[in-house]
Amino acid sequence: MTIRIATDSTCDLPQEVIRELKIAVVPLYINIGDKGYLDGVDISRQSFYSNLPSYPTHPTTGVPGTEAFTQAYEELATEGATEILSIHISKALSAMIDIAKMAAAGFQKAAVTALDGGQLSLGTGFQVETAARMALEGKSMTEILAKLEDMTSRLFVTARLDTLEFLRRSGRMNGVVSGIGSLLSLKPLLKMSNGVSASEMVRTTKKAEERLVKLLKERLPVERFALLHTNAAEAAEAFRARIADLIPKEKIYSMDITPVIGAHIGPGAVGYAILSEKSLE
Repeated sequence: MTIRIATDSTCDLPQEVIRELKIAVVPLYINIGDKGYLDGVDISRQSFYSNLPSYPTHPTTGVPGTEAFTQAYEELATEGATEILSIHISKALSAMIDIAKMAAAGFQKAAVTALDGGQLSLGTGFQVETAARMALEGKSMTEILAKLEDMTSRLFVTARLDTLEFLRRSGRMNGVVSGIGSLLSLKPLLKMSNGVSASEMVRTTKKAEERLVKLLKERLPVERFALLHTNAAEAAEAFRARIADLIPKEKIYSMDITPVIGAHIGPGAVGYAILSEKSLE
């Protein structure tokens, strides 16, 4: 029995971790004008965020077809996988899991389990990394799935946005509401937990970051923590310094969020992904 892990490019794991654990990553599409780019392959995150405010038409995002998943599963099977666990961004946010399930149903060279992680970014990434490390340790699919189920209610991702503008451009927010929000200097706060997305509106960046700290304190103690940002590494590090006494001292990732999500939230966002030691339900 050899288990291998597949995921998609929204998981936001560092490339060195993906290489170390031999994780197969299926990229989503970033469409800019009449050109399509594979996320993490054809366009860098720094380039995307630097140019995002000035693109003549706002970028859109898209999912690949079943053939992209089949190719990833084929490569894993060729490398000796007898079972594959394919973990993806929440169904509430993307159709990736539905496509993965279709590809899995038709794949014959290995048994494929397609799993909705109920998360995004490193909320998914923590699950993928855990599964891949367990697979390398020789754990069974039953043991891995039980561990991921236990993690589900302990994962939480949140970020404060710098502006409402990109939610408006992407069609995720009514133009009138975003106009009022900009006038009042409102800062959206996005949250994801157990497959459910939610949002809040907070006055000013300072109050938004105070809210991020409060949400973190409500979920202590924390087993894993990762900084998330959209081309805002300096602001993310300043936030890390502010909460240093609340979070683990080691194995903290600081990642630019995938452009697939960033196209909707814009540059300047700062937040985090956590795995709490206790259930958050």
